[in-house]
Amino acid sequence: MSYEWIAVLMFSTMLLMMITGQRVFGAIGFVAVVAALALWGPGGTDMGFSAVMKVMKWNALLTLPMFVFMGYVMSESRLAEDLYRMFHVWFGPMPGGLAIGTILLMVMISAMNGLSVAGMAIGATIALPELVKHRYDKLMISGVIQAGSSLGILIPPSVVLVLYSLIARQPVSQLWLAGIGPGLLMAALFVVYVLIRTWLNPALAPPMPAEERAAITWPERFRLLRAGFLPLVIFAAMMIPFVKGWTSLTESSVVGALAAVLAAVIKGRFTRQVFEVATRQTLAITCMFMLIIMAALSFGAVFDGLGAGRAIEDLFLGQLHLTPLQVLLLMQVSFIFMGMFLDDTAMLVIVAPIYVGLARSLGFDLVWYGILYTITCQIAYLTPPFGYNLFLMRAMAPRDFTLGVIYRSVLPFVLIMVLTLALVIAFPGIAMWLPHSIYGQ
Repeated sequence: MSYEWIAVLMFSTMLLMMITGQRVFGAIGFVAVVAALALWGPGGTDMGFSAVMKVMKWNALLTLPMFVFMGYVMSESRLAEDLYRMFHVWFGPMPGGLAIGTILLMVMISAMNGLSVAGMAIGATIALPELVKHRYDKLMISGVIQAGSSLGILIPPSVVLVLYSLIARQPVSQLWLAGIGPGLLMAALFVVYVLIRTWLNPALAPPMPAEERAAITWPERFRLLRAGFLPLVIFAAMMIPFVKGWTSLTESSVVGALAAVLAAVIKGRFTRQVFEVATRQTLAITCMFMLIIMAALSFGAVFDGLGAGRAIEDLFLGQLHLTPLQVLLLMQVSFIFMGMFLDDTAMLVIVAPIYVGLARSLGFDLVWYGILYTITCQIAYLTPPFGYNLFLMRAMAPRDFTLGVIYRSVLPFVLIMVLTLALVIAFPGIAMWLPHSIYGQ
């Protein structure tokens, strides 16, 4: 069997195992180990060991537990609840106002976290009950929460961009700055969609009842505005020292976690239960990430040993004679397709090293390319059959939010994400203006 067909067999076997319900790291790791032993004999076991040692040397991964812990402290100490209350009061009186407030909440949470899962947890526990209570359409509720939570992997401090920086050897500070423009653009397009939909059909998202609006005094409204400064303070505490070069990436993540804890202490909400839940959830998510990364690195080592990267480059450029733009678009389409089955971290570690080398040889800016990859990850989060956010939403939402409702709800938001991807490809300055302004061309 040729190396190309062995690579195809490995990939198809891995996808088949996932379809049967196996855990992501188990399916990837099993295929990697079996393929390594079959191809190289007992010496193939060194690939898995080397993958573990490589992970141990990625110091930037120390930021992962810090950002996850920060997000769960915000959630468990009800600091995010105060933030949503602010948006609820100020945007509730307008049609679709609570949905817009939910999107803005997700932007704020993204600036304090870096993962989609924390945004989903906050959206499902805080925003969803209020949206249901005010008789919002189920498709609108499900779509807004899932799409809004996906912003966490694009707006800094994004953990996905940290992992990409390790693989592509690009400055994470520039990647974070490059994610701000596309992230805010995507959030703005979500808001525009909600406004248009509610203007065409106000019954989808009715405004807050008049009696509820009358019960909220103006002093209370202005008092709630203070909740909006908290994410800005935490975000500034992390980003300014890092961008200025005063702290390392790891140190900035610690500063962010300490800032979240300090805010909870000042509010009088940092209890033992909050600390225990945040620590347990941080440990669970961090271990899951590490297992996936180690399994994916092992798979990627075998995949690369078969010459998959050279074969793909020869296929695109030598046999199909595609232009650089056509190759770029084909890579993004393949990422979206793979994202229907693979976790974004696994996809990044397995395939991105191959595509990053191809993008470099074609002359593309790897910081800009990292933003394109992250947007395709967002799309993959919302695309069936194995979109990450789809199953998180099903696990957290009430029973009447069926998989059919959840699948249909994300379609318009996926189209908006594709539009954002097209705009960033057509106008690279959307992503690159900010890092170029701060660090120079």
